[in-house]
Amino acid sequence: MPRSRWTGPFLLALLLTLLAPLPAAASQPAPGAGAQPPLPSLKATTTQVAFGLRRPTAIAAPDDGTDRLFITEKPGTVRVYHPDTGLAQTPLIDLTSAIDESGNERGLLGIALPPDFATSQDLYLAYTALPDGAVTLARYRLDESRLEVLLSQPHTEFNNHNGGQLAFGPDGNLYWSIGDGGGSADPLRAGQRLDTLLGKILRVDVSRSCGPLPYCVPEDNPFVDTPGARDEIWLYGLRNPWRFSFDSADGSMWIGDVGQGRWEEINHLARGQGGLNLGWSCYEGLERFTGGDCRPGEEYTEPVFTYSPYTGGCSVIGGQVYRGREHADLLDGVYIATDYCSSTVWALRPDGSGGYEEAEIGQMPTQVTNIGTTVDGEFYVVNDLPGGLHRVSFAQEEPTCRVDRAVERWGTGTKVELTVTNTGSAPVNGWTLRFPLPLGQTIVSDWNTDLTQLANVVTATSASYNSAIAPGAAVTLGYVAQHTGDAAPPPRFMLNGDACAVGR
Repeated sequence: MPRSRWTGPFLLALLLTLLAPLPAAASQPAPGAGAQPPLPSLKATTTQVAFGLRRPTAIAAPDDGTDRLFITEKPGTVRVYHPDTGLAQTPLIDLTSAIDESGNERGLLGIALPPDFATSQDLYLAYTALPDGAVTLARYRLDESRLEVLLSQPHTEFNNHNGGQLAFGPDGNLYWSIGDGGGSADPLRAGQRLDTLLGKILRVDVSRSCGPLPYCVPEDNPFVDTPGARDEIWLYGLRNPWRFSFDSADGSMWIGDVGQGRWEEINHLARGQGGLNLGWSCYEGLERFTGGDCRPGEEYTEPVFTYSPYTGGCSVIGGQVYRGREHADLLDGVYIATDYCSSTVWALRPDGSGGYEEAEIGQMPTQVTNIGTTVDGEFYVVNDLPGGLHRVSFAQEEPTCRVDRAVERWGTGTKVELTVTNTGSAPVNGWTLRFPLPLGQTIVSDWNTDLTQLANVVTATSASYNSAIAPGAAVTLGYVAQHTGDAAPPPRFMLNGDACAVGR
């Protein structure tokens, strides 16, 4: 069931401490998470393993004992990579004659392999089709080189916001994301409508057909008995859910929904939670969207993580929960995402109390479009331009800084004093501390720093008299902020681009 409708207090929920409760199944700590290192001590790095891809968009790993990766390219081809032989020059599939790749966001967008791929040789593709850019779900029979269209949604008004993620869920059904139809500010009002597939995540059974349909609608889809609604809809209120995934351990669903311009967001839903309204275009992130489509009495499910473009980001790239073996001691159960522009690696982990731990743990290559996994759960990414495949590795590096917080609260005000300790072995000569504020906080005064605030992002730089921090030494700085209900201190800090441990 949806949680209560957002009202004033919900709009003031923390931007990055993410304390809004989720259903129990989605907010339990990952197995073994208690013994893992704090997220700020993780470090993600990448190694390029293939070159020459043409605007790659998605990765899939066939569970057929071959250790291959399938990589979709925007013009309409599927390429094969093997760790021993590299990227095959001849495409596995060439659908360029069927694909509309006009505009920046159209093309071959998604791929999913069913559990029985090794025997069926069927795979599923999402793309924008010629001649009019309709977003299309099709089955491709690899042994017959035959394309079979299953479902199509007209998408003629604009060429952006096509979605395109495909994934088989823990229930064996196929899930497919479609954007709101494009343009700016949801001009089609598609996000909140149930009579269109635009702005939705769909759920269909592609293992069989029902009547005239080449697929079946599961009987427990949430809107099968709703007059005027499309039966295929699983979730609604989405803008452009470019990438979503399922946690293989608990079946929960993670969704990266690309924002309009003020907030990027990530949603986390417990297994089987269909029928939820994720807010767009009444809300962008946690904030009411000016001119959005808000309907009386509607209930919305808020995201668990948002960030503003003032972090350097522009489009969230939803990722995966790590369930591999190589780095299980470091981040089993940690969700990894990135951003197309900033390339920041975001790490999120349920804290077991309804909230989430989070940290920035490194940089991806520029313009990553997809985070995929091998059959064994190890991570690879593809990036748009110049078009490469990269293996992702993780390591533990103890933070070289720690920030302790002392907070005083009164009425609509809060005073926060920060003690920044150099826990590394090298002196710091000149520093910049960056951190987010909860939504609704505005700094009115500060000390021991030159501080600026853009939206919720604060940048504090050293003064002439405290720019040097010797190993083991500390500096203090602080600020007074007005707030509209949320007086919490910042949840994370970056000192000169490195994540700091967070103390009290």
